[in-house]
Amino acid sequence: MNAMQREWVAIAIFAFIYLLISGRRLKVLPLNRPAAALLGAVLMVVCGVMTPEQVYRAVDYDTLVLLLGMSLLAAYLDLAGFFAWTADRVLRVSKTPGRLMFGLTLTSGLLSALLVNDTVCLMLTPMVVAVVLRGKLPLAPYLLTLAMGANIGSVCTLVGNPQNMLIGQMSGMRFAPFSLSLLPPALAGLLIQFAVLRWGFRRELAATSIQLDGALPKPVDPRLLRITLGVLVLVVAGFLAGFDLAWTALAGGALVMVLARRDTHEVLKLVDWHLLLFFAALFVVVGGLNDTGLPEQLYRMVQGLFGTSATSQALHFAWFSVLGSNVFSNVPFVLVAGKWVPEFAQPELMWKVMALATTFAGNLTILGSVANMIVVESARGHCEVGFWDYAKFGIPITLLSLVAGMAWLLW
Repeated sequence: MNAMQREWVAIAIFAFIYLLISGRRLKVLPLNRPAAALLGAVLMVVCGVMTPEQVYRAVDYDTLVLLLGMSLLAAYLDLAGFFAWTADRVLRVSKTPGRLMFGLTLTSGLLSALLVNDTVCLMLTPMVVAVVLRGKLPLAPYLLTLAMGANIGSVCTLVGNPQNMLIGQMSGMRFAPFSLSLLPPALAGLLIQFAVLRWGFRRELAATSIQLDGALPKPVDPRLLRITLGVLVLVVAGFLAGFDLAWTALAGGALVMVLARRDTHEVLKLVDWHLLLFFAALFVVVGGLNDTGLPEQLYRMVQGLFGTSATSQALHFAWFSVLGSNVFSNVPFVLVAGKWVPEFAQPELMWKVMALATTFAGNLTILGSVANMIVVESARGHCEVGFWDYAKFGIPITLLSLVAGMAWLLW
């Protein structure tokens, strides 16, 4: 197979796998996202696009280690009953449906900043469903609050979501300066989200009141909770001190495993291995596409649209990132577009713009973020959230929060 044939085969494999990933609900094939990405990685080798050695080099192991470490910490928090306790406490303190929505907005945003947003949604959705049903409240407003809050809050740290982890590894940015820059946009986005959802569901919430009964859906293990929270504080301190993100997180997870004195099979079952497999395989599929030179050619075609000044480049790259994240999904887009950032006038600013735009773009539609799908699918037996049910709130929230965030970064 010559070079031209390899390029066309790589492009065909990428397009086919992207169709499977983005069209999962269309049931093109009975494959979920991790299985589809794995199929793509295998096809890259079987069809002669990449050698096994090239496949191994294409995988970003630092990102996988970081995901594993944060998943271990989140799993121990779940075993300790932290997520159940947090959701129940927010419900009891709120007292009114509107305050509950505000409390859940801040809670999901804060937890996602410290842990991976997908993991927070995976752990917290069953608890939110349980306490909202216990409170005799409509479920849809709070499901949207959880998903959108987790997406927005995750923007302000390099461990908040998978695309930020990639940006941290690719850019070499330090944890503290990045967080200081993105914290105001995250707070503004959470307030915008609350205002839009509170107004949009004003009639439903006005007709209800919180009614509590029953005990916690999951008991709290005080000893395990103290250990895990203590280690999490140390891990965050390590991030702020500039230690390696991936191995600091994994060291924290290993330390809790030693101190917890619990059956490790129990916690390892809670790690999102599907997410790790998805990323490993996706690195290979995108790596095969990058080798064709097509992403670079596309960039050269649109480069002139970005302009030459830092402000013009930032504004145009923001909308381009939103579009790319919803067409290609945010993680594949970051893997491809990250190669272009060093060529901009102010690369550090553009890394932050990419993080902001690709994260906030996840709220545009229900398919824009894995976190959205986790929340909707986990609550399917209790509440159906359709595409337009989500988009009619997601579109204005995305646009308003993006405008506020870009205004802050450029200022």
